[in-house]
Amino acid sequence: MSLDAKIPEGSLEEKWRNYQMKSKLINPANKKKLNVIVVGSGLSGAGAAATLAELGYDVQCFCYQDSARRAHSVAAQGGINAAKNYQHDGDSVWRMFYDTLKGGDFRSREANTYRLAELSAPLIDHFTQQGVPFAREYGGVLVNRSFGGVQVQRTFYARGQTGQQLLMAAYSQLYKMVRAKKVTMFPRTEMLDLVVVDGKAKGIIARDLVSGEIKRFAADAVVLATGGYSRVFRLSTLAIGCNGSALWKAHKRGALFAAPSFTQIHPTALPQSSEAQSKLTLMSESLRNDGRIWVPKKKEDTRKANDIPEDERDYYLERRYPSFGNLAPRDIASRAAKDRIDAGFGIGRLKNAVYLDFKNAIEKFGAETIKDRYGNLFKMYKKITGVDAYQEPMQISPAAHFSMGGLWVDYELMTTIDGLYAIGECNFSDHGANRLGANSLLQASVDGYFILPNTINNYLASELKNEHVTTEHPEFAKAEKEVMEYINRVLTINGTKTVDHFHRELGKVMWQECAMSRNKKGLEKAIQQIKTIREEFWSDVKVTGHANEMNTELEKALRLADFIELGILMCTDALQRNESCGAHFREEFQTEDGEAVRADEDYSYVSAWEYMDGEFKLHKEELTFEFVQPSIRSYK
Repeated sequence: MSLDAKIPEGSLEEKWRNYQMKSKLINPANKKKLNVIVVGSGLSGAGAAATLAELGYDVQCFCYQDSARRAHSVAAQGGINAAKNYQHDGDSVWRMFYDTLKGGDFRSREANTYRLAELSAPLIDHFTQQGVPFAREYGGVLVNRSFGGVQVQRTFYARGQTGQQLLMAAYSQLYKMVRAKKVTMFPRTEMLDLVVVDGKAKGIIARDLVSGEIKRFAADAVVLATGGYSRVFRLSTLAIGCNGSALWKAHKRGALFAAPSFTQIHPTALPQSSEAQSKLTLMSESLRNDGRIWVPKKKEDTRKANDIPEDERDYYLERRYPSFGNLAPRDIASRAAKDRIDAGFGIGRLKNAVYLDFKNAIEKFGAETIKDRYGNLFKMYKKITGVDAYQEPMQISPAAHFSMGGLWVDYELMTTIDGLYAIGECNFSDHGANRLGANSLLQASVDGYFILPNTINNYLASELKNEHVTTEHPEFAKAEKEVMEYINRVLTINGTKTVDHFHRELGKVMWQECAMSRNKKGLEKAIQQIKTIREEFWSDVKVTGHANEMNTELEKALRLADFIELGILMCTDALQRNESCGAHFREEFQTEDGEAVRADEDYSYVSAWEYMDGEFKLHKEELTFEFVQPSIRSYK
């Protein structure tokens, strides 16, 4: 299979403009004849659905939540990046492009990454006009703060609830289109399969999560905006309902899965407190602007944080990475925390955390200023832990967070299945092996609002002359039958162990062998362990209830079955990449002081995996760097 990324000609600055100048257009009257399915209603999905409807397309939008307002985009706290240079600190589109490319350890396409930076500035104007209450200076100018992996201030924010405010803006635009009858909304509906007709995506099979009814939906194109898959680790910062099933079903229908092992571990989450815990709570990276991360210099130190003198504290990020300090990129900060915890310097009841201390910032700026910047985060921390972070340090720990990997897409955001698009976190396109903080909201928004509405025309223009496929097509009946048989198979196992039991077992294996650090022996062991979990799941899981009713256990079981297979692919991908890059850290490939060692001559490619009846075949998209030469990624 040949992978054509469809990169436009010209310099980096000209590529997106050249693409738009040469792309096909569709008459407004003809757009009304075309139907687009958007699966997911978070920032990316809501933005895409609203914009496509505004352009004149007939849109069907699906979400498993009871409202689009509950999409997980709401949980992004710290901010959104844009190269506006309001601080006059030397920022530019080129610098943002380079920071992002370097932050991903040179494992993403130059053209896609540059477009992300290029479209960041107009996006902020777009959201401001929608009424997003970004923080402002006293005189009314939008204010910025720093995030990890950069030395400028380019992050726009709305206290510690930026994602919520952006999602509310997208939600209001989406429901304006719903009210105008240009978007039909299907809440509490989950996609269970993709329908492919003659090699083209033509619809989905979905389950009504309230009644259990299986339904068919046809369209001229399908857009997946279903987020990431870090719930494969079970304990993660993602909402309980977040899953990778839509991606996996598309993968099994022919869409290549790119760089699945590139998953990000966030350095600032609340530490796990018990085996029974079902998820972890994210604490925004923005806290690292003013908070200092440290551990005691003495192993197994049992003193309270405030009783440990300054000269007995190890500010290890400041010590190891003086140029970036506490704002080192996430993968580096997380591995550094793991190093200190594993070495016996961890703190907290389970000795699995480090301190995030605001003492110096409060002394310098005052408690009111810190409250103005992070007040809701401090309030959330106290509500969960009972600790006042104005008086003593927070306890934080690394946690599974973001998926840089996802469905392979070209410059147009189309997958290897014609007519199937993947936008936002569910594609692989922009971040390489590690995402910089505050680029998640940016990618989701840019993909949905600006890129997809300008690229989908190229495909849909050719579909106008073709006969529209309806749900009466035999492929819909075939797919629906397969879904119903699959559900029945899960329900009739009637074993002795719960879905949560198997998810816990999977999570332990993935966290131990395929998270912050990996090695050949551990990955080979993990693949066998996950295959054993798969066998036991399909022989001994007990799913109560019935198919034709609301059944959350069935929902969990169907999603876990996909996670188990995805876990095998993630470990397979990590095993074949004999190098360390970004969040993919192979213990065999590191310097004497524990830094990653890339192997550009052998692994400067995007791994794209084809599903072949339970096995996986590797395809490679070679990465060509015309404008930037990959360098050693150092933050020291």
